[in-house]
Amino acid sequence: QVQLVESGGGLVQPGGSLRLSCAASRRAFSIYVMGWYRQAPGNERELVARITSFGSTNYADSVKARFTISRDNAKNTVYLQMNNLKPEDTAVYYCNLRDGSYTYDYWGQGTQVTVSS
Repeated sequence: QVQLVESGGGLVQPGGSLRLSCAASRRAFSIYVMGWYRQAPGNERELVARITSFGSTNYADSVKARFTISRDNAKNTVYLQMNNLKPEDTAVYYCNLRDGSYTYDYWGQGTQVTVSS
């Protein structure tokens, strides 16, 4: 069992920045995929960004050039740097950790990101 602890959410004005962090309670897998998902009211959950244990990354088209996902293996932590935030980015952001085959699939509790003036 792995617990994911998220932090960094909050209220920010359009054009501002936030950095989300997701710390795993312990090492789980040598091969993994960790990602950030978000869900806005009335919308389905969508993938925002993900990073693999190999270092490859993937972003939703809506956040490319604005968001950056990174990791610190020594701290068992993954980050999501969000720049030039837009009101459309408002959502609950969830951290996800899984292995390559979905044998294990862990989720954080979610952190609210609100972009509003």
